[in-house]
Amino acid sequence: MLYSLKNLSESEVAKKRIKIIRFYEEYGEKATKEAFGADRRVISRWRKRMREKGEEGLIPYSTRPYKLRQMTTDKEIIEYIRMLREKHPRIGKEKIKVMLDRFCELKGLKSISASTIGKIIKRNNFFYQPNGRVYHNPDSKWAIKRTNKPRRKRVRYSPKVDEYGHIMSDTVERITDGIKDYFISAIDIKQKFAITLNYKRLTSRNMLDFYRRFKEVYPYKIKSWQTDNGRENLGEFDAELKREGIEHRFTYPRCPRINSYIERYNRTIQEEFIDNNLDIIHDKELLNKRLAEYLSACNAQADLIYYNIERPHKSLNMKAPLELILKDKMSQMCVTHTNIFLKL
Repeated sequence: MLYSLKNLSESEVAKKRIKIIRFYEEYGEKATKEAFGADRRVISRWRKRMREKGEEGLIPYSTRPYKLRQMTTDKEIIEYIRMLREKHPRIGKEKIKVMLDRFCELKGLKSISASTIGKIIKRNNFFYQPNGRVYHNPDSKWAIKRTNKPRRKRVRYSPKVDEYGHIMSDTVERITDGIKDYFISAIDIKQKFAITLNYKRLTSRNMLDFYRRFKEVYPYKIKSWQTDNGRENLGEFDAELKREGIEHRFTYPRCPRINSYIERYNRTIQEEFIDNNLDIIHDKELLNKRLAEYLSACNAQADLIYYNIERPHKSLNMKAPLELILKDKMSQMCVTHTNIFLKL
């Protein structure tokens, strides 16, 4: 029943026919013919199909014939095409057409079009490349491999969620004196809980390390993880998400607005921390210490996270992310877990 309802909801033609039938039952044949151009005989056929199969019977069925025409080509022509392809593996159908016309003229045969030559090559598998990739064979292993490539779950718009556990991540790349630095960040879309870590290289292994560290301090269960299409978001990191049953969502290329929340956070981390510490960016020990100081509150005895507890957020009505956790009556013991940040 659910399958039938899905098909019916996707068929605009079936919906239109149901509307016409109901109009006919209420106003009669004359008004229906003037309004929709459908007379009693057409509507009778539709109602009969409804009686037999229900409303799903109004969905247009395929008009493909049961018996299809078969292409009949002279065997001499097929053999000549095979001989040409075997002798010259990369010759195309347009060039074969020119030589085939001469062959048919000598043999007194009716020639065929270039498109028919292409069909003969494909149907009879006239591909004889000895080495390398077979570019024009849709049945080759290379083509099948590309066709069977798993599709990524993509999102078209920046998500709006009503629950915690939906994460966005992105990377800020900074080049200082010809040396690259990568700051990987992740943020909860609803709660705005976020962390940032510095890495020398951008690899899937480092992304996996960041994910595991984020999971240690994140107070909720992760339900989905949204990234761009960078290579660091594939490999070991993507395999880990699959093993844990976490939905991995990808954005479309060159569409940063889909990652709007993490992009805004990237601006904050750049303006408030990275740009103010370029003088020590090559001293990793001191840089990580400063980053921990930025994430930690000024009051060392409080053991709080500056960005996640002290810093007000406009999107949260000038509250900090972890205030929402306490508001949800979670144990204040969760705050002690933020000591892990100082170890990162």
